[in-house]
Amino acid sequence: MNKKELTESIRTVKDYPIPGILFYDVTTLFKKPEALQSLADMMYDMYKDKGITKVVGIESRGFIMGPILATRLGAGFVPIRKPGKLPAETIEESYEKEYGKDTVQMHKDAIDKDDVVLLHDDLLATGGTMQAACKLVKQLCPKKVYVNFIIELEALHGREVFGDDVEVASVLTL
Repeated sequence: MNKKELTESIRTVKDYPIPGILFYDVTTLFKKPEALQSLADMMYDMYKDKGITKVVGIESRGFIMGPILATRLGAGFVPIRKPGKLPAETIEESYEKEYGKDTVQMHKDAIDKDDVVLLHDDLLATGGTMQAACKLVKQLCPKKVYVNFIIELEALHGREVFGDDVEVASVLTL
């Protein structure tokens, strides 16, 4: 499938999770084998020559393509989760998002100074969740950090919250 076909496959849900929000549901991409394969191929091509050693996925939709991409790249997978979900010692970061405040956590020993990290999530809106995840990863001082999304809502300018030291890329732009 090409990018146009993938974009047309995304379901939009009005007023979810609160009134006034238009939610872009990527599960419609994941249920189609050809869409899932195309996403995996496109993301692999974006990062195959970057030396990625860890893919970090953000709960929960980042847990779908993140491990697929990690496997394709020969990298490890690290989850970033909501508080209380990880069993060992964690670090955490709180942030504001479009409709409230939240916190994310990661195991303290998940990344080291020799890692080249790819952070992945499904959607870039205002960038709050990924910015918090990026701060978590940077606390552990990896060599390089890349940020990737399936969808970027370009009009919200979310990529502007990231520093020049982070390369931000999206498969689809709406």
